[in-house]
Amino acid sequence: MIKNILHPGNYSNSVNMAILLLRVTAGAFMLTHGIGKFSALFGNEAIQFPDPIGVGAAASLALAVFSEVLCSFFLIFGIATRLFAIPLIITMLVAAFIVHSGDGFGKQELPLLYAVVYIALVVTGSGKISVDSWIFNKLDRN
Repeated sequence: MIKNILHPGNYSNSVNMAILLLRVTAGAFMLTHGIGKFSALFGNEAIQFPDPIGVGAAASLALAVFSEVLCSFFLIFGIATRLFAIPLIITMLVAAFIVHSGDGFGKQELPLLYAVVYIALVVTGSGKISVDSWIFNKLDRN
């Protein structure tokens, strides 16, 4: 099972470069988006955050920080990419269909675009230029 999660795929060099570009760009953009939430989570002010799934504002903020900061960090380096893309998909779908449900497509467009990128990374894996590939190769030799 772990080898399936870490499998980097068998792609050409150009496809591996494209996957790297996709991972790093989406991860870095989402990471910068989540840093503001990280500051709010550990700040001294009262938490002002939506509670779209009914777990409380603080828990919702913590879940968003987990996916947007921690999962994005792992995505950038290609560490368990398939696994860490899943919370990002969920976060983006919640943002698009619950948080921005009444705001129209203009507000839903970006989270849906991110969700599609993360779905593509679940399907393709991290590519050969990743920590996943290095670990997979180590496991494959044993």
